[in-house]
Amino acid sequence: MKIGPQYKLCRKFGTPIFEKCQSSKFQDNLERKARTAKSGRSSRSSYATQMLEKQKVRFSYGLSEKQFSSYVAKAGEKRGLPAQNLFSLLEHRLDNVVYRMGLAPTRRGARQMVSHGHVVVNGKRMTIPSHQVKKDDVITVRERSQSSPLFSNLDQPRSATPSQWLSFDASKKEGKVSGSVQFDQTLEQFDLVKVLEFYSR
Repeated sequence: MKIGPQYKLCRKFGTPIFEKCQSSKFQDNLERKARTAKSGRSSRSSYATQMLEKQKVRFSYGLSEKQFSSYVAKAGEKRGLPAQNLFSLLEHRLDNVVYRMGLAPTRRGARQMVSHGHVVVNGKRMTIPSHQVKKDDVITVRERSQSSPLFSNLDQPRSATPSQWLSFDASKKEGKVSGSVQFDQTLEQFDLVKVLEFYSR
């Protein structure tokens, strides 16, 4: 999926959805923009707000509209809270798990790692970024790939957002899905309830 200028998109969405924007400079710009917005003559409509939240999530995970709408549909079909279901589906993508474990500095980089066959799930080489991992799944760097410069500094965490439901042993270049991911609106940069409202129109 072609994304475009990441910094420009971060400013448009008002949140650092890309790693490139996760800096004090961007935060300062965001705060200035927020102060200016307070003096504006109008606010966004409900539809515009929902659309913005949808785009935040879609661009964060690097998904096409077709892919993302498919996840929304699956979340609605499963038992439980739709927002939690959607978050779980997105977070359990293999490329996202590789990113969360710190194997890649960005989700885009993690997607390339998986696509190029560098990642093994439960002993089987996996090249599908959208593969859904499950609890107790073991994710490792393919043996032939372990000497690659891509994995030379795994003792230094490269993910800006480590997760409690995942564990990773740098010495073994091996990670495990040790728990279940839980959606907490206060910790995320987007509002999945508004996203679901957008698709329920």
